[in-house]
Amino acid sequence: MQLATTLIATHGNHISYLQAIVLGLLQGVTELFPISSLGHSVLIPALLGWHNLVGSQTADTSFFLTFVVGLHLGTAIGLILYYRRTWVTLAGGLVSSVKERSIAKPAQRLIWLLILGTIPVGVVGLVLEHTLRKQFAKPLSASIFLMVNGLILFGAELLRRRSLARAGMSTAKGRHTKGRAAAVSDEVATGTYNLETLPLSRGVAIGASQILGLIAGISRSGANMAAGLLGGLDHEDAAQFSFLLATPVILAAALLKLPELFGPLGNGIRGQCLVGAIAAGVAGYFSVKFLVRWFETKTLWPFAVYCLIVGGACAIYFS
Repeated sequence: MQLATTLIATHGNHISYLQAIVLGLLQGVTELFPISSLGHSVLIPALLGWHNLVGSQTADTSFFLTFVVGLHLGTAIGLILYYRRTWVTLAGGLVSSVKERSIAKPAQRLIWLLILGTIPVGVVGLVLEHTLRKQFAKPLSASIFLMVNGLILFGAELLRRRSLARAGMSTAKGRHTKGRAAAVSDEVATGTYNLETLPLSRGVAIGASQILGLIAGISRSGANMAAGLLGGLDHEDAAQFSFLLATPVILAAALLKLPELFGPLGNGIRGQCLVGAIAAGVAGYFSVKFLVRWFETKTLWPFAVYCLIVGGACAIYFS
């Protein structure tokens, strides 16, 4: 910690380019991995001794939060680039849905699932985001909620296994996707759905789970995937739905506060913000590429273990 503090001197309204790159890469990865980007944006600066960034997070006006807005924009652009063909198809689905007054086609249903699933977190975020950040964006609090995030992931996996066991599904009969054996709990069972058959009401409920991600330490994508599993989706579809839901949420949050970057709060950090956003975009693109393949065959268990271990260690350190 002393070495990091010596190498990177921080004071006042300042972020170094090295800090910008580190935080950009961190944002791009943890925003999509179910381990809480907001929690890590609190814990990592605290662990590295970047005290001006830690203190700024709970201030009424924060240059660091303005910087984070730029990182979010970079992550959103990375997501859009990865899913560019999907979004073109979904745009066509929205147009045809309005013209035909129908949600019968897969693209029509999915775009409305995304629109309706985004509304709850959008409304709550506008009202409570600042209050929740001031209350919980502290190292000890973020550590505790990171452990809670691990419990959420564990709980979702256990409950899904039990529901499939009650349905009489044999774990020996794995569903195959693109030539790979699916995760052991992803057998097709009665009462489960895919994104083409998911009821709109369930889509809204799954989307609403993103509200938990407003608390530092609880992952938006983690809560979203957990809700998707409990709502009847398999790991692959739960992850895909989470990543698609993330795009409008992250993009809207960034664009809403982007003007702050061109005001007084952006003085001295605009260049760093650009570098950090590029790092976040690259990290976000490759993170979603990795995770899409991961959830074709694997589960949330490793991420749950990570959150419990890291959250517990940080809770001890900061207590």
